[in-house]
Amino acid sequence: MSRREIGMWLYQNGGGDKIQDKLISKLRDREINVTANINLRDAIAKNSHIIHNGKKLDKLDLFFSYNAGEQTQYQMYLAKALSRIVPMINNFDAFELTEDKFQTSYLLRKNGVQTADYKLCHRDDTHHLKSIMKKWDKMVYKPTDGWGGVGLTKIENQETLDMLMPFLNHMDLRYFYVEKFIDYDNTDYRVDIVDGKFVGCYGRKAGGADWRTNVTSGGSVFLREPNDEVVNLALKATKITGLDIAGVDIIYDRKKEEYIVLEVNGIPAFATPEQEKLGLDFNDRKIDLIVDLIDRKTTK
Repeated sequence: MSRREIGMWLYQNGGGDKIQDKLISKLRDREINVTANINLRDAIAKNSHIIHNGKKLDKLDLFFSYNAGEQTQYQMYLAKALSRIVPMINNFDAFELTEDKFQTSYLLRKNGVQTADYKLCHRDDTHHLKSIMKKWDKMVYKPTDGWGGVGLTKIENQETLDMLMPFLNHMDLRYFYVEKFIDYDNTDYRVDIVDGKFVGCYGRKAGGADWRTNVTSGGSVFLREPNDEVVNLALKATKITGLDIAGVDIIYDRKKEEYIVLEVNGIPAFATPEQEKLGLDFNDRKIDLIVDLIDRKTTK
């Protein structure tokens, strides 16, 4: 079997550089060469090739892209083209799906996975938003392509909605996506899945008076053991969306007395060195499963 070569773009902060070193070492043990730090921002497309620092990426056996914080539209555009020629992790169609909150919720609900009740309506249909407000009492506006809690806005009354509408109109959005606010205990489960296998779980808790559990929004991480229902729900959501690697956010709806999937993330972070000191010990298992996945997908 000829020697294989993959490209990799993995975040470097929060211990990501050490994770990358471990991945590269384990892949080389399997005679898989790695060209690291392939940022498509620095690539160009020329005729039938996508080129980065002189390397033709379309000649790679696989491209592993794992960097949520530095994505741009240009990178996504080139990644979509590259995905038609080269296997990718995550596969691009699944990743593109889960980058959109409405598309994800719609598909999950159609396949029997409970999510927050949601509405998507045209920007000119503001009277519909007002009727939803009366029915739901509280709701959350979400950018369909946001991450890390950025842009989430809790709408608790008609006055808040009236104040928000001019801002949304100024952003020239073509549609609005809102979810019913869930009565929960301000904690969630983040369940990591790789290649259809459970990797690990931890909890996140909203900080202070905030209701968002995202660490980037002030939330904190704590040790949390999942039950079978939570793990099976995460596995099902991952399978439905088609992700190779997923981080599934699950909360418990106290009113309906059931677990619901809040989000499915295509680039769930590894545990940081600080989080590992707390007891989050799933990094090595996650690395091994990713190496197995890459090995299988590049076997000729």
